[in-house]
Amino acid sequence: MNSKLIEELKEKLETEKNSLEKELESFAKKDDSPKGDWETKYPNRENGNMEEEADEVQEYGNLLPVEYSLELKLKEVNSALERMKNGTYGICDNCGKEIDEKRLRACPEAKTCLKCSE
Repeated sequence: MNSKLIEELKEKLETEKNSLEKELESFAKKDDSPKGDWETKYPNRENGNMEEEADEVQEYGNLLPVEYSLELKLKEVNSALERMKNGTYGICDNCGKEIDEKRLRACPEAKTCLKCSE
């Protein structure tokens, strides 16, 4: 794989990483145990009325699956950046063949070639 393509995809991954972290920071805090974990902030309203508190608890419950989804995506992006560092980026985890450039452009965090992902 040529270095220009790797740089282009690295930039795309870094942008995605920053975007995911920013979105997570809007409603969660980073928790490094385990590494890369985030915790949705629980509402701390002691003096609000019951209706406001109920709404906030419901919002908290709605944000938990969003946090989980964003965390998974962020882990995939970080994993791809790590593979770039150690020289294994663009190689299928299953068959060991090179992942097609079109697939990497569409999904730069891909770990497997299209054939193995099906």
